[in-house]
Amino acid sequence: MSQQQAIERRSHLDGFAVATMLVLTVIWGLNTVLSKVSMVGFNPVLMNLLRSTIASTAILIWCHWRGIAIFTRDGSLKAGVIVGALFGIEFVLIYAGLDMTSASRCILMTNTMPFFVMIGAHFMLGERITPPKLLGIIVAFAGVAVVFFDKLSLPSPNALYGDFLSLLGGLAWAATTLAIRKFGLTKVAPEKTLLYQLAGAVLVALPFLPFSGPLVRNVTWLPVASLLFQSLIVVAITYVVWFWMISRYPATGLTVFTFLSPVFGVMFGGLLLGEPMTVGLFAGLGLVVLGLILVNYKFRGRMT
Repeated sequence: MSQQQAIERRSHLDGFAVATMLVLTVIWGLNTVLSKVSMVGFNPVLMNLLRSTIASTAILIWCHWRGIAIFTRDGSLKAGVIVGALFGIEFVLIYAGLDMTSASRCILMTNTMPFFVMIGAHFMLGERITPPKLLGIIVAFAGVAVVFFDKLSLPSPNALYGDFLSLLGGLAWAATTLAIRKFGLTKVAPEKTLLYQLAGAVLVALPFLPFSGPLVRNVTWLPVASLLFQSLIVVAITYVVWFWMISRYPATGLTVFTFLSPVFGVMFGGLLLGEPMTVGLFAGLGLVVLGLILVNYKFRGRMT
């Protein structure tokens, strides 16, 4: 048995894994809020291109410094193209949605991803949906419905379109995650897996650039700093760490922590952007979190 196989069969996450996931979920919760800040200065499509280009450059420099082989033939190209295309579609949808709705609502919509993963894993990976998991799906999507009909936190009439695009972005995020597992990209260097996705993000976004309106808006130091943080910290570091984690720890155990991301995101949306923190929004958030707990309840004690 290989070392990786032994790690995947561990009955629990260690302290390092728990601490790492807590840090990641805080940063991911902040990320959507920072994306909203960046859109004050940059067109969403241009922002996607800049973020992917900056992050790719940083990762290539890191790989050169560490001697990580990126361009060797390892049979992952076909899978990389598929995952890259899905990743590109994901962020076109999320950024387009975020431009029309609030960060808090976008966060809730995109963080339905674990449920789409669970449904897809049932058919693609042979991971059976149990009755508690099915109940969790129903409760979570009830939470999504509550957010859709919460008019008090609706920033504009067009926000419902933004909510829908964000929900589709969560679906594309799930498809990306499933493809990574299905096609074995967890076996290659996490940096290479991420570079496939960033290349896809650039190629998918480029055709939309001429039709996306003015490329720059009100460029000040704050949108620029936000863009750099997303590129160098969120993408170039936390995404690589995440791919490293899912290649070495039980994926289901790690998924338990994802419910913290929308919690932190809604909190940051209210504190930093002054977005309305309504009863309906919190009710929807609570249902989404409850759904995630129900889905993972049987694994909480042993994190398998």
